[in-house]
Amino acid sequence: MTSLMILSFSELVRDPRVQRQIDLFAAQYEVTTVGFGPAPHPGVRHLRVPEGTRAWPSSKKHLLTGRHRQAYWDMSAVRAARELLAEERGGMDVVLANDVNTLPLALWLSPRSGIHADLHEYAPREKEHVRTWRWFVAPYQRWICRTCLPRVDSATTVSPGLAAEYEREFAVPMRIVTNAAAHEDRAPRPTGAPIRLLHTGVARANRRLEAMVDALAGGPEGITLDFMLVPSEPGYIEQLQERAADVPAVSFRDPVPYAQLVEAVAGYDMSVVMFPATTFNLEHSLPNKLFEAVQARTGVIVGPSPDMAELVREHGIGLVTEGADADSLRAALEELDAARVDAFKQAADRAAHELSAEVQITAWDEAVSALAARS
Repeated sequence: MTSLMILSFSELVRDPRVQRQIDLFAAQYEVTTVGFGPAPHPGVRHLRVPEGTRAWPSSKKHLLTGRHRQAYWDMSAVRAARELLAEERGGMDVVLANDVNTLPLALWLSPRSGIHADLHEYAPREKEHVRTWRWFVAPYQRWICRTCLPRVDSATTVSPGLAAEYEREFAVPMRIVTNAAAHEDRAPRPTGAPIRLLHTGVARANRRLEAMVDALAGGPEGITLDFMLVPSEPGYIEQLQERAADVPAVSFRDPVPYAQLVEAVAGYDMSVVMFPATTFNLEHSLPNKLFEAVQARTGVIVGPSPDMAELVREHGIGLVTEGADADSLRAALEELDAARVDAFKQAADRAAHELSAEVQITAWDEAVSALAARS
């Protein structure tokens, strides 16, 4: 069998996108995974990057002086991975490299038949809302993209906006594999009273989730909102809870394991997926939660983010707000009634196959198959 290495500096068992790659390829190729944490699949060989090592540049002297190559190879996770993979160099047929921080290592591995890059963010602007990151890390990220992306054989990313920017900036053709959830065979649940809204995801201040609280504070009666948030920034969830203390329509519930998420979402009527354009990646995001809502057969309310808005309008699965603020969300809520929400749920049911992971990941399958054919 053709050998395939799936390389990611993430905890593979908790990375849904990488897990989908592993599930897709485990039966087709002789797969070796490289990343943090335990083996992600019983049918693959796993090389574990040591816990506590960093896959993020920390050498101030290298970043300040523009010695980006040294900054990369000085990262503790890269050093550890290079030792792990010393005997694999030149021995793999294909490498699937996740995110730009694996690209120099993938090129060093010199696979016989080529490299496919899967980019989960637009790396040069990943944390552009942080001033020190813009000054010191963004040039390093651009260096990796400029020097490594033209040398890979094929590439994918998560949304049309990110693909267009990679192509414009680095002249690298991109295909799109969205963060779609696996197809689920379920029927839409009839909408009752109250109309139940849900927002799931990571709690980060630059997503300005307080706008959702404020929208419900003065919103129409007969609508509730639950937050199911994963902590990210200390104190932010507590700030939201304090803000919502006098808003009886807003509640907080504990997050559930990823495998149970679609089932949990299916207990609601609409998913709210509204982000301000505080960063380029947020503006052009097509987040997991949008596709989980489709498989749960709920409607969605999204902000004016162009990629999300286009998908929602194309499939008729929900509402697009004028802005990503409380007044815009409140105006959208005033348009809702049970009949309209039921129509969104039926549209989600019709779109569930097309927007499923099984359909979306064909671009990975085709790209890796093309490289494997060389061997």
